[in-house]
Amino acid sequence: MRVLVACEFSGIVRDAFAALGHDAWSCDLLPTEQFFGNHEQRDVLEMLDRGWDLMIAHPPCTALCVSGARWFKDKKFEQAHAIAFFMALVKAPIERIAVENPIGIMSTRYRRPDQIVQPWQFGHGETKATCLWLKGLPPLKPTNIVDGRVPRVHLVPPGTDRWKLRSRTYQGIADAMAAQWGAL
Repeated sequence: MRVLVACEFSGIVRDAFAALGHDAWSCDLLPTEQFFGNHEQRDVLEMLDRGWDLMIAHPPCTALCVSGARWFKDKKFEQAHAIAFFMALVKAPIERIAVENPIGIMSTRYRRPDQIVQPWQFGHGETKATCLWLKGLPPLKPTNIVDGRVPRVHLVPPGTDRWKLRSRTYQGIADAMAAQWGAL
């Protein structure tokens, strides 16, 4: 299966699919953090019509998530751009699509998510509600429900890489995506 992981610099989701034999590519404006792996450093909108079977998209959430709501009134342009980008990914000419983002305004500007997953459902004793808008894909089934409900990503101290640390997909969720959606 040809898999595009949009807006991913970490390579976590891409590598989970590649480990199962898929032709998986990540694309981001940033270079990949991994030494190996298929990665395009460019605007992902330039890659949407390349015959992908599946796309998992992680659009930037800064102007969309509820945690930034107090700044929405001052960032109308940024928010309009973020909504348009999100919608371009949702409407991509790809049969199977998952777009993920935290709880935020896309639930009202677009529609409610098909699913909200938590890391503790996939082997990580932490909380980080992640919405999934799905097209042609079933909801993910939990693979390893564990104890622990630590909001680790919310406790990351301020700093230049805070957004990077908060944006990474948990390995257990990436593995579930690859195993469940890669088998379709």
